[in-house]
Amino acid sequence: MIEEKELLLGLTNKEAEFRMKKFGPNELTKGKKKSPFMVFISQFNDLMIWVLLASTVISCFMGDTADAITIIIIVLINGILGFIQEYRTEKSLDALKSLAAPTCKVIRDGNMRVINAINLTVGDWVDLEAGDRVPADGILVDGNGLTVDESLLTGESVGVNKDTRDKHGNVYMGTTVLKGKGLMKVSTIGMGTEMGKIAGLLQNIEEEKSPLKDRLESLGKVLVFLCLGICAIVTVVGVARGNNLGDMFLLGVSLAVAAIPEGLPAIVTVSLALGVSRMLKRNALVRKLPAVETLGCTSVICSDKTGTLTQNSMTVKEIYIDNKIYNLDKGEKVRNEVFIKTLIYCNDCNYNLSEKNIDKALHGDPTETALVKAFFKDVQLLKTFISNKRRVFEVPFDSNRKMMSVIIRENGKETCYTKGAPEKVLDKCSYIVEDGRIKPLTSTKKKAILNCVDSMSNRALRCLAAAYKDGFLEKNDGLEKGLIFIGIVGSIDPPREEARDAVLQCKLAGIKPVMITGDHKNTAFAIAKALSICNSSDSVLTGDDIEALSDRELEREVEKARVFARVNPNHKLRIVKAFKKRGNIVAMTGDGVNDAPAIKEADIGISMGISGTDVTKEASSMILMDDNFTTIVAAVEEGRVIYDNIRKFIRYLLSCNLGEVLTMFLASIFYMPNPLTPIQILFVNLATDGLPAIALGVDPPDKDIMSQKPRDKKESIFARGLTEKIMVRGTLIGICTLMSFIIGQYLGFDLKTCRTIALCTLVMSQLIHVFECRSERHSIFEIKLFTNPYLLGAVLISISMIMCILYIPFFRDVFQTQALSLMNWGIVIFFSGIIATINSIYLYIKR
Repeated sequence: MIEEKELLLGLTNKEAEFRMKKFGPNELTKGKKKSPFMVFISQFNDLMIWVLLASTVISCFMGDTADAITIIIIVLINGILGFIQEYRTEKSLDALKSLAAPTCKVIRDGNMRVINAINLTVGDWVDLEAGDRVPADGILVDGNGLTVDESLLTGESVGVNKDTRDKHGNVYMGTTVLKGKGLMKVSTIGMGTEMGKIAGLLQNIEEEKSPLKDRLESLGKVLVFLCLGICAIVTVVGVARGNNLGDMFLLGVSLAVAAIPEGLPAIVTVSLALGVSRMLKRNALVRKLPAVETLGCTSVICSDKTGTLTQNSMTVKEIYIDNKIYNLDKGEKVRNEVFIKTLIYCNDCNYNLSEKNIDKALHGDPTETALVKAFFKDVQLLKTFISNKRRVFEVPFDSNRKMMSVIIRENGKETCYTKGAPEKVLDKCSYIVEDGRIKPLTSTKKKAILNCVDSMSNRALRCLAAAYKDGFLEKNDGLEKGLIFIGIVGSIDPPREEARDAVLQCKLAGIKPVMITGDHKNTAFAIAKALSICNSSDSVLTGDDIEALSDRELEREVEKARVFARVNPNHKLRIVKAFKKRGNIVAMTGDGVNDAPAIKEADIGISMGISGTDVTKEASSMILMDDNFTTIVAAVEEGRVIYDNIRKFIRYLLSCNLGEVLTMFLASIFYMPNPLTPIQILFVNLATDGLPAIALGVDPPDKDIMSQKPRDKKESIFARGLTEKIMVRGTLIGICTLMSFIIGQYLGFDLKTCRTIALCTLVMSQLIHVFECRSERHSIFEIKLFTNPYLLGAVLISISMIMCILYIPFFRDVFQTQALSLMNWGIVIFFSGIIATINSIYLYIKR
């Protein structure tokens, strides 16, 4: 027998903390993670690094210890930078995973609160409802129609009905509540649960490989062989010309290491992780990295209405009873006691009656709290009203039935109360209350009621019908049959102000915003019109319309549809499939357990962080922490920004690496002295590849990024002229570097000075090019420099490095450079800046 006090209060916070220390956290043991040391060591697990280290050993044996030591230092610095990137990325993703951990509703100190499931402990009282994932093993102590999916444990796909009276009252961690409601007392947590006994079942976020990263890894392998071939030619030509074999071998290896963008996939991961962190600041929690890439391709956003496009702040405006509409804003009051009882008793709102303020005393669905507040402003009056009633049975709200019913025992009498969608409730009614008397509900009266519902819906009011049946147990003729219709309540959930701008932004970005709701057609259209989603009722399809269409016909209809009203979860799935069949990339939002199939089917499944169930969150790629449509648009923008930034540093890295290879290759072809020494080539790789490329990964977007059409999901990363840009710019960097070397020789400078001029030209042309890479549509003179302080900092560090090896004697000896005069710098500035100037003039004329 459960003590009533224990049931009402649950554990105290103090007792819960004591038990959490005693029993530990409610989590499964996680697999071993790589230690920071192993993460550092893994930075050197690369074929090219091995080749470079092998060549270093050879250099030592040949007596060139200075070069060998310098190469080892450079390899270590690159390793440290790679470690910092990977370690920070892993920590960032871990933090995001903890935010996506499942939550549960628990009674503590007499109040219902939502906590992270990891903080659940033995003895806690947990509230369960359809869509929840059971957070621990426990015993069902109170329940109504609770059915649980235990396939995770048993393999049986059929739901199991739970009963408090027998052994079937046990519920288990990780299983899913399919329907009904219940209250469980936690008996076992963490590794002591049935789930904990099954090895390898972790509740972590899925980690999928990024398709883009895979494609770049494949590209990297191709580039390795191309660069190795070119470097082999440079080495062979050098040896054929009588150069030392060891020197040429070291030159070839250094050139290969500098030319191959081995860090490209790692930088993609870092860029995605940083983008995910930025999205979190904008209230979008990404659960799967590949979703970030897909977001930028989104062409259709299917969004729930309530709470996402609207404020989720319901207020009762009108009530229809006895052929009359009462306007609550004008102070008109309804005194029909049965009507009030129906809306208060047939209501799953939670009460904290110790509060004095009615807003603080009510917790639950906004529609249901609005119904209570429509009739009660005083908590004590509400407490008196509900004190003598007891719910003995219920049929919970179901998205297919669109109604709920309860049986209330009050003063020794059983009464059935029902509320729900007007057309659904009216189908169950045989009678109507008129002038205080019960009369037959004729088809004429039913039509008049539905006309009133249409009229209220046209004013954007969400309508609910109320019905009842006295003496239910005595009649014994079925729960929802022969009901007596009482009236209609009309509530409004105003559109979010910011949603209007977000809808406009979608349209400018070539994205089709679509509203999906269970509300009446007229209500949905009124809200959609206010948000500029559509202007004609011809753009609205109802669930009944969808039922009448074949899949092929629906594919045609979705192209012009902007609103789907009175839909059920199966309709949502068909809508998503229809949009996808038309070649769209679909983002789909949802919160209920039955939304999970549609969310999983969508290219980007989006669940609600506030109102969403655990099942929906598990099926989704992204969680809206604020349930706001604007956040979806912000996430799409971030997706575009991230993809653009990845294109930026690919363009930068490959152009620069191509320039380095061509500088050496052309010199060998034309039988010229090597413009750069091996150590100088490695310095270029260290100074220009790492920090500037990473800084491009956090570059702010072009101001017109949301004015572009969505890209095709199958589009190559090198599409839209990126290959040509890389080839042309890389070739020009190589030619200009070689020309600066030739000019130095022509003016009679010694070989060390000529090489230093070439080195500075190569570095400076790359550092100028990094600013060009910030936009594919605007010239370097149109880009605001100070909008990316990280890039400015990275470039200043690179310039400081070049100054160190030119003007500090120790580094000058190590890198075999010469301090440059103003005249020398004139050559460097001319050849490194001329390309950017010509390119900017070309872009200006082109536009």
